[in-house]
Amino acid sequence: MLLSLLLAYTTIFGQDIEFTASAKEVVEAGDQFRLIYSVNGQASGFRTPSIKGFSVVSGPNQSQSSRMQIVNGQVSQSVEYTFTYILQASSEGTYTIPPASVNVAGKTYQSNPVTIKVVKGNTQPQQQGTQQGSAPSGEITAKDLFVRAVASKTNPYQGEQIIVTYKIYTRVPVSEYSVTRTPSTAGFWLQDLLKDSKKLNQFRETIDGQEYVVAEIKKDALFAQKSGTLTIDPLEMDVLAQIQRKVTKRNFNDPFFDSFFNDSFLGNTYQNVKKTIRSNELKINVKPLPENSRPKEFTGGVGDFNVTASIDREQLKANEALTLRFSISGKGNIKLVEKPAIVFPPDFEVYDPRTNDNIVASANGVSGTRNYEYLLIPRNPGKYKIKPITFSYFDLSSQSYKNITTQGFEIDVTKGDGRQGEIVASTDKEDFKYIGSDIRYIKTGQIILSPVGDYLFGSMLFLIWVIAIPVLFILFVIIWRKELKKRSNIAFMRNKKATGIARKRLKSAERFMKQNKPDEFWSEASNALWGYMSDKFNIPRSALSMDSVNGALRSKGVKDELISNFIEVLNRCEFARFAPGNKTQAMDEIYKQSIEVITRTEDELK
Repeated sequence: MLLSLLLAYTTIFGQDIEFTASAKEVVEAGDQFRLIYSVNGQASGFRTPSIKGFSVVSGPNQSQSSRMQIVNGQVSQSVEYTFTYILQASSEGTYTIPPASVNVAGKTYQSNPVTIKVVKGNTQPQQQGTQQGSAPSGEITAKDLFVRAVASKTNPYQGEQIIVTYKIYTRVPVSEYSVTRTPSTAGFWLQDLLKDSKKLNQFRETIDGQEYVVAEIKKDALFAQKSGTLTIDPLEMDVLAQIQRKVTKRNFNDPFFDSFFNDSFLGNTYQNVKKTIRSNELKINVKPLPENSRPKEFTGGVGDFNVTASIDREQLKANEALTLRFSISGKGNIKLVEKPAIVFPPDFEVYDPRTNDNIVASANGVSGTRNYEYLLIPRNPGKYKIKPITFSYFDLSSQSYKNITTQGFEIDVTKGDGRQGEIVASTDKEDFKYIGSDIRYIKTGQIILSPVGDYLFGSMLFLIWVIAIPVLFILFVIIWRKELKKRSNIAFMRNKKATGIARKRLKSAERFMKQNKPDEFWSEASNALWGYMSDKFNIPRSALSMDSVNGALRSKGVKDELISNFIEVLNRCEFARFAPGNKTQAMDEIYKQSIEVITRTEDELK
């Protein structure tokens, strides 16, 4: 009997969309609380408001729930989406969080603003028995938690590598931290040394008789690009630390409960407190490189380097290609070293070198190899020499310039076969190709000439184009206006897209069926059928019912047998969604029937 009533009177009603925001009106500084946005519709495109005065601990965390009601034999359902933030109050004051926005059924809705008052938190005096090394109850001092910046050298040469390490020192538990402002390093080239590190370097250090847990949170390699006094600004960060608070004793007028709840091991509790800390400022006095002894081959290298050079072959034919490789390896500002000045024979065509770096940034600094690959093409036969290559750099250990010279190369070029523009030469990765298009040789063969005075301007072809272009433009404007008129007709566009949207939803239902998710399958199949009727016949969702479906199909001349099948599939979907019991049965059958009734209906309406 219940099944018959449910199948006979099931109706789904729409509802007004409500998008609301809620949170505590009064919170204490340092407390965490929830900010919840709720919308009673299928939501998308949630836009986060600007949250000022609070720290975002997590969020937005999205969840979905559905609700069904049966009133007078009619079934109504609603879907509610919630977006939840966990915020932490930072300082006292009254703050207003502006509205958020969300899209429901193609329309944008805004929530209400939320006003929250942050009051001073309850603090307790320091309790006896506080563990050694912990902060006083209710506060964190500068001796309990601070950050320092340390430079490996404060008077380097210009271009010399120095390492700046930022360390956090703490005597209190730290749950999380975030860098809110990175230091300004104007005048330096910077390389982050901990970018790929997944674990902080932690150790213990004693300062003024107090033991601290120390962690290296940031380490940079800096290379000064100019001499003089350069300033590295402080680093600023927010830290979420834990402090002890004394729990107020409870009096239950019962010896057992009073003894249990006021026991010493339950007498203290810990609370997360946010604290902003800043590092010290660093002054770096950069010395200039010596000018009077600087070699002409110097290209900016400062550190400890070595070089090698090689060619891939010493004998080849004219217009063939060879590759010269020049490598610089070592430790220092290797990324800032410019290519060397190499003297090539005048009969060689030289392409710009390809640079390939294999440079590593580790906790000890920057080191590695920089490779230059030159593509060379001798145009004429003969014996050629490439002079030895000299590389100059400033050596920090001796504080002087050093020159390294490679060996020279002798190349024997024989006469080619006389063909031009058919040579292809490549490096190991085939990055360069020579196809003979750089030189235009004298053309041979038949040349097509045009009579003197034969111009396009004034010709018949020119007049045709002059007339055709405005005509085509007018046609384009007329067609485009018609298309815009069609698109402005919302009912027409919904009708046009109804079948495609329904098939897309059925495809999603099929995926849920294969994943054995019956609840999601029945919901998606039902949405496909109801959505098809709403879009195809321009029926609002709030007016959809079995009667309205029957009337809409009959008004379009759809056969009674197909109407009965359509309504039967709708009834089976709704019953499977809301009735208790096993929902995994007959999913494949309903999926096929849904496709069939939508396809047949579409054929009938054509």
